Amino acid sequence: MGTDKLLSIDEALSIDRKQVREYYKTYINPGLVNMMGLLDFDKQFVKAKGVEVWDSEGNVYLDFLGAYGALNLGHNHPKVIEAVEKVMEWPNLLQASLGTLVSALAYNLAQVLPSGLSRSFFCNSGAEAVEGGLKLARAASGKTRTIYCEGSFHGKTMGALSVTGREKYRVPFQPLVPGCEPVPFGDLEALENKLWKKDVAAFIVEPIQGEGGIILPPQGYLKGVRELCDKYDVLLIADEIQTGFGRTGTMFACEYENVVPDIICLAKAIGGGVMPIGAYCTKPEIWDKAYGGMDKALLHTSTFGGNTWTSAAAIAAIEQIVQERLWDEAREKGEYMMEKLRRLQQKYSMIKEVRGRGLLIGIEFEKPAGLIDKLTGGMINKLSEEYFGALVAGELQNKYRIITAYTLNNPNVIRLEPPLIVTIEQIDQVVDALDAIFKQHRGFMGMALSSGKTVLGSIFKK
Repeated sequence: MGTDKLLSIDEALSIDRKQVREYYKTYINPGLVNMMGLLDFDKQFVKAKGVEVWDSEGNVYLDFLGAYGALNLGHNHPKVIEAVEKVMEWPNLLQASLGTLVSALAYNLAQVLPSGLSRSFFCNSGAEAVEGGLKLARAASGKTRTIYCEGSFHGKTMGALSVTGREKYRVPFQPLVPGCEPVPFGDLEALENKLWKKDVAAFIVEPIQGEGGIILPPQGYLKGVRELCDKYDVLLIADEIQTGFGRTGTMFACEYENVVPDIICLAKAIGGGVMPIGAYCTKPEIWDKAYGGMDKALLHTSTFGGNTWTSAAAIAAIEQIVQERLWDEAREKGEYMMEKLRRLQQKYSMIKEVRGRGLLIGIEFEKPAGLIDKLTGGMINKLSEEYFGALVAGELQNKYRIITAYTLNNPNVIRLEPPLIVTIEQIDQVVDALDAIFKQHRGFMGMALSSGKTVLGSIFKK
């Protein structure tokens, strides 16, 4: 092995878009290259600030995907970067001590979390936070059954996948963790039918299903869930990985109904868009049942969890969110955007529904009907379900330089999830672009043809 074949950081920074694609095909994921290239989603982005990103050709884009909720403060927030720079000479990883900054971060989290959630464990991602929350519930309760919701998304590691409600992601890896059972989201009666024997360790739920298609439960659902969990001695795990830190108009989405879970899973925005960090937080009495005392203190650990740099970024991110009251920004701008989108819904029949809360918004499209679908034996209907959202996202990015994407569990829904610092003018720009797209294209076929023969051909080959 010779160093003459290795790329230096300067050489890595200078590789072009074509070379990036080749490296991905050879060394990472060829299928991903083909998928991203289908709609010209493999652009090379080289600069980012706030809501804007720049490609290698100098074009400026609005980021309305926001890294699935990780960019509540936008790209490269200067206060978060400054906080990391302040600790550059500190030891970042040193397990033979108690971390100064991680202790401060845990203190700060306890101040902003729903009352009583004052004990935290830090990890590196949302899936890890879910894994830790599930383990905590089992260890603290002494029970093994876990209930989750159909349409949910909690991650793709084995434990998190076992409570994720889409078969496409589950089937290749079965058998998964035993004792995990689904119920319909928003259905309290179905949940009670699972809990009444009092043999369930935990019920895990997203206050709003993000990857499920930005699905809101009925009013009062979370409060009813809390009551059922109390009644049947079940730990309530709230997955706030995507909804937390102001995204939905309150600091945490469960606060919309004044619900305090037993365990809360966090990630994405807590790192300020700069560092990868996740956490699960709980009540002291639950923690002590699982990990109390010296003999159990190291049952669940993480090499990189709670390191100095990530802790510094999280401290700064939480401070900025609180100081700027970004949950208010999300609520007000979200209401403005929803109103404008609902006007589009009244104009265009292809829009089935606009839904969301704060700046977590989804647009679902109608399935096509009529002669062309009958002539294709329903193929157009099926294809539109899988690809309409992707085609709209492609039009937005390639013609209007607006970045968004469809939701993983419902590809017929595109998400609008910009940084909470987005301006009204930027929101107007996105709504105007959608208006122009829907005005020009009256359905799936028109959208597919507009996206080019290569796209349409690739779709019909699948």
